[in-house]
Amino acid sequence: MVDFMACEEGMIIDEILSYEDVSQFYHKAAMSYKLAKSWEQAGCTYIKLADCHLKIDSKHEIAAAAFVDAAHCFKKISSTKAISCLQQAIDLFTHTGRYDFAARCCKEAGELHEQLHNYRDAIIFLERATEFFTGEGASSSANQCKQKIAQFSARLTLYAEAIEIFEEMAREAAHDSSLKYAVRAHLLNAGICHLCHGDLVAITNALEQYQVLPCLIPLILEYAASEYALLHRCLSDLINRRRNLDLNSPPYDTPL
Repeated sequence: MVDFMACEEGMIIDEILSYEDVSQFYHKAAMSYKLAKSWEQAGCTYIKLADCHLKIDSKHEIAAAAFVDAAHCFKKISSTKAISCLQQAIDLFTHTGRYDFAARCCKEAGELHEQLHNYRDAIIFLERATEFFTGEGASSSANQCKQKIAQFSARLTLYAEAIEIFEEMAREAAHDSSLKYAVRAHLLNAGICHLCHGDLVAITNALEQYQVLPCLIPLILEYAASEYALLHRCLSDLINRRRNLDLNSPPYDTPL
């Protein structure tokens, strides 16, 4: 059996070997590293394989796939390196018009940033994923990304952005019979974000608007009664706390 790992380490590209030949060696070497669970070497070899394919004008899509393979190897040891490889794959898939694959890579990069608690960067990748998925007609995947974006926005106290997304998703779900059960969750999340924001006027207006939206009235009556009761109780409690705080606050000192 040929030791492809040894060949890969000692390989020198010269005029005799074509890039096609070299790419085959790199591919087999990368597979050998994977079998040995040598993730760093496997990832680096897949990058070399991708670079080799980039030398061939017609192989950019295959190069992108090699970067994805590299990312999956690096995920075992370094999320940062994996994200870097996914970014290169995204650029290549976008260049070749494979937006479905670009969307998946964006989503995966966003999830890796989530693991690193880099929520702002996660939002950036998930927003791109949403655009790609929407353009490809993959509404279910797009909605998954939107929900993540809203959750991360709320974590970053970007409540206005989170509210807008949750309310938009509720309206979209209300017009889809297969998603009608999700309306209650989206509106509840939007209401909670309003409460966290602490704007009593805004949350009061929002609850009133939710109950008079033509597309949501039957769904609210049928599915969301408990959620609305919960939000109203929370709102009443917040109002009472604010009122008690104002009553118990010492008067301002007046200047002599």
